[in-house]
Amino acid sequence: MADINEKRHLELFKRLVETDSPSYNERKAADLIMSELASMGIPCEEDDSAAKLGGTAGNVFARIDGNVDASALLFSSHMDNVEPSCNKKFVLGGDGIIRSDGTTVLGADDFAGVSSILEAVRTVVENNLPHRTIELLFTPAEEVFCGGAEYFDYSRLQSKEAYVFDLDGDVGTACIAAPTIIKYTIKFKGKSAHAGFASHLGVHAIKAASAAVCAINCGQVDDETTVNIGIISGGKATNIVPDECEIVGEVRSFNHEKAQAKAEEIRAIAQAEAEKIGAKAEFASTVSTVAYDFSRDSSVCKRFANCCAALGIEPKFEPSFGGSDNNVFAANGLTGVVCSAAMYDCHTTAEWCKAEELHKAARLALQLMISKD
Repeated sequence: MADINEKRHLELFKRLVETDSPSYNERKAADLIMSELASMGIPCEEDDSAAKLGGTAGNVFARIDGNVDASALLFSSHMDNVEPSCNKKFVLGGDGIIRSDGTTVLGADDFAGVSSILEAVRTVVENNLPHRTIELLFTPAEEVFCGGAEYFDYSRLQSKEAYVFDLDGDVGTACIAAPTIIKYTIKFKGKSAHAGFASHLGVHAIKAASAAVCAINCGQVDDETTVNIGIISGGKATNIVPDECEIVGEVRSFNHEKAQAKAEEIRAIAQAEAEKIGAKAEFASTVSTVAYDFSRDSSVCKRFANCCAALGIEPKFEPSFGGSDNNVFAANGLTGVVCSAAMYDCHTTAEWCKAEELHKAARLALQLMISKD
């Protein structure tokens, strides 16, 4: 069987890594991806989500019609990198490990996924390999709670199943469950007064917030749910009783209803603690992702396991406590898994990638594209 071109794959990965692509500013990465597709003779389209996001690039979508009797499959990765993401360097060590220069992230999250999908497609096209219908979706603003994926028009898809190359670890790992993530903000409103001359006239918003923080159970609150308070801010000066204080946090749970109930519990605690001292608490929340949990007996998992076996890779299915575009895909009726794309220590300047594993990711994408089950 035709194989991927490792040298070409690594060169594409390098070009992507060295392309600035922070969230909401993925224009250069989108142009590079569309140029690659055009060079293969594959038409692609960019939707209007950039304007909706306030960014520079929309979702990039392409379809390669199949020539075997098999269902269409969606292959997806995101185009943005977490900060610090500009002026990234591709440093290949003698051990086959790819790193940045240590001042930025590498951007393997998710250019390892992007490059592997594109190399697999190019291998299919240049070798005229029989293949199922292949749909490609490269999204912007995934790192900021899947912004691009939220605006894609899913009625355009023929696919009912998806492989999202956006997971850390060795190739062969697939995420089959992920949580609901609810972000919440609580604004405590008190009354300002001079702290020295008239403190008795003030209502201390920071004290109200502090009481709520102490009353809210944080950390792992049960075997499938976590709560966190990540940001607290308030006050203007040491001689003013603070009239405002804000806390920002999140709830994660593999059970969507439980996440909603926990957010409601936090709202009630905040308002009760504020009322004790005459303050008010304004609660707002946003559901960033909705939980999914797919069976290992589903066709998307069985196909993944079979394709891994064909490459001599041991498949491994596990849940993840992180969100991804696959949460949005699931909410729009797709069954999918998030596949490892050979990225490690993501979201840090110590991020790295194994060249050998990177090529395995491309081979796995190729195997999935030409599978007939």
